[in-house]
Amino acid sequence: MSSGFEWEPWLGTTVAIAVAIVSVAAVLTLLHLLTALISRRLIWVREFARRVRRAMASTALVVAVWIGCAVTAPAEQEWWPPVSRLFLIATILTGSWLLAASISFGFERLIAREETVLFGPEARRRRTQLLVIHRLVLVTIAVLALGTVLFTFPEMRAVGTSLLASAGIASIIAGLAAQSILGNLIAGVQVAFTDAIRVGDVVVIEGEWGRIGEINLSYVVVYIWDERRLVVPCGYFTSRPIETWTRRSDKILGTVYLDLDWRVPMAPLRAEFQRIIEESAAWDRRSASALVTDAQGGFVTVRLVMSAKDSDDQWALRCEVREKMMSWLQREHPEALPRTRMELQSAPGSSSEVGSAES
Repeated sequence: MSSGFEWEPWLGTTVAIAVAIVSVAAVLTLLHLLTALISRRLIWVREFARRVRRAMASTALVVAVWIGCAVTAPAEQEWWPPVSRLFLIATILTGSWLLAASISFGFERLIAREETVLFGPEARRRRTQLLVIHRLVLVTIAVLALGTVLFTFPEMRAVGTSLLASAGIASIIAGLAAQSILGNLIAGVQVAFTDAIRVGDVVVIEGEWGRIGEINLSYVVVYIWDERRLVVPCGYFTSRPIETWTRRSDKILGTVYLDLDWRVPMAPLRAEFQRIIEESAAWDRRSASALVTDAQGGFVTVRLVMSAKDSDDQWALRCEVREKMMSWLQREHPEALPRTRMELQSAPGSSSEVGSAES
């Protein structure tokens, strides 16, 4: 009799937990079928369900088991309050996970929609702002969840009251200790919303050419052209000048300089340059010019300017023009190639004439 008296309440607990688990499974299955029906009209619903499935199942399971235990024998035990607190903490954490997953999906959908509507610098600006807001929201959710978990303990509430009483001193110490961290966080938000740089912008930083690949809350990752990665604190972009090639437009001018001999025929050179760029798919037909911009030191400097729709085409066009112009000069006008001239003078008292030589 005593054995039956001891086990009967726990048998009810087992049944309650089993019913709770089965109920959760039934509800999730029903939601899955409902999602399949709705996704025939709204395709994004299926992706949303896939993204939040694990978080939703974890939250529902924790809540169901908590309720099953709370209405049966464990609720009458002395050890139930701390166990109940564990269930509360698990609910807070899994609920925060579900909320973060839902918000992340929403931001990703919004970014994808913006990229189909906007193009060029405006699209990069909007995407950068949405990415920073997304990270701020996730950090806020994590901080609130952690704070809520800590304040489920009565001891932490007393500590919180003591900290509030000495908030003046604490804020000064924290400010001095975290000045660099907080400065970078604030700079990260400033970078995103002042439109200084955007994800996808072409920049030159510390002598390195690359694209802005990631903008985080405290640092920016620049994707260098040779597949290296340059990690720069956000404070760098608010305190130092940077060179950006895509501020208002992706269109850009490229320049090729040729140091040639004074005998270079400019009219044929201009004609050949025009022929080369007209045959190139990288030229956008906005601008082209060939001018002598300097003449000193025994050479003339010819500057070839050409336009392209973006920096990638500009680089390819510059290399193509430089190579083909070099080959054309070697083949058609070798006299225009740079030469070094020397003047030979006879020794004092000699009657020999002054001569000159070229090499």
